[in-house]
Amino acid sequence: MRAGDELPPLEIPVTRTSIVAGAVASRDYQDVHHDPEAARQKGSPDIFMNILTTNGLVGRYITDHFGPMAVLRKVAIRLGAPNHPGDTMVLRGTVEEVDGDTAVVRVAGDNGIGRHVTGTVTVIIGEADAE
Repeated sequence: MRAGDELPPLEIPVTRTSIVAGAVASRDYQDVHHDPEAARQKGSPDIFMNILTTNGLVGRYITDHFGPMAVLRKVAIRLGAPNHPGDTMVLRGTVEEVDGDTAVVRVAGDNGIGRHVTGTVTVIIGEADAE
């Protein structure tokens, strides 16, 4: 693993179920994450994914790539275009820095209306997974 290495993209279907399940699992009961009519009344065309679900999906993207021994030390993300049901989010990553068994990966996730998430993940790579 070297700075500049690109991770393969990961396509994640954004479903109504995944949005609601992620909100409930993270105890985010805001109506915009489960009630389409309430979301529309607040200016959104439909319900949308919460940041905690996105954070979990970014973490999954990194651990899927680096393996079960990977340890996420820091996840710093910022949301942009919302993830609505029926769309697909594509996560991509680029290794920015490597220091021993620690890497910093820049992550971006896009959907049909734009960039949903940007950020960095600091990950410690387990011995069995180092390339």
